[in-house]
Amino acid sequence: MSSCAKLLTLSKRILSTCVRHHSSLTTELIENMDKKSTWDRFYTESSSRTSTFKNFEWFFGFDSVRDFILPLLQTMSRPDAALQVLDLGCGTSALGPCIYRASVFPVRVTCADISPVAVRLMQQQAGVKAVQPHNPSSQLDFVELDGTQLDKRYGSSSLDLIVDKGTIDALLRSREGEGKAALVLKQCLQVLRSSGSLLQFSDEDPDARLLWLETAAQRQGVAAHVAVQEVGELRGVCYFCYQVTPHPVVKQDFSTS
Repeated sequence: MSSCAKLLTLSKRILSTCVRHHSSLTTELIENMDKKSTWDRFYTESSSRTSTFKNFEWFFGFDSVRDFILPLLQTMSRPDAALQVLDLGCGTSALGPCIYRASVFPVRVTCADISPVAVRLMQQQAGVKAVQPHNPSSQLDFVELDGTQLDKRYGSSSLDLIVDKGTIDALLRSREGEGKAALVLKQCLQVLRSSGSLLQFSDEDPDARLLWLETAAQRQGVAAHVAVQEVGELRGVCYFCYQVTPHPVVKQDFSTS
């Protein structure tokens, strides 16, 4: 099975589980996961079918990837300031709040999503059931933010860690999302510190994703180092963690004395 076919098959399986009785919504998600209106509809309809809030996890939850995230935060920790962490395309996932709860080191975790519906649901849940941080200096925020416009909120070299669990995957699986995916990658690399990293969790095989990450960064004029580790297998699907780190471009000085 080709990589694209595998991605489409997995998307259908995940989404049909969540919207089993809403075939029109399933079709819209599969074709238009790059659209804000699609996710607004998804979270509105999903929340309307139950009186109890439930986190929706794309792929898997925090426990599956905590050993990739927490040790990395430890290597980044500094005594003078909290680490700046962005959960990109958070939806209603518990990933960001779990990082906030589990990190021994002070962190400011921002859970950001393009859908105001998802952000509102997360804010409401935080108000009803507050998450207690491991470190009293940690902070947790929920904001509406388009991943293609990170520079409207963050300055250059201002974030330590960006976590992407399925966001760029969703863009790449959309009919018109590949250009947006490349722009999101560019924005991530611009707002990350030179010591920071983008952790991208995906089910796409390394032979395809590594090439895309390296090529997309080059086309956007951004240098980056890309590494991959296997997360493990879940429900018959193998997942990977792609770590993308900004690589400063060394400018040669051709001037003569």
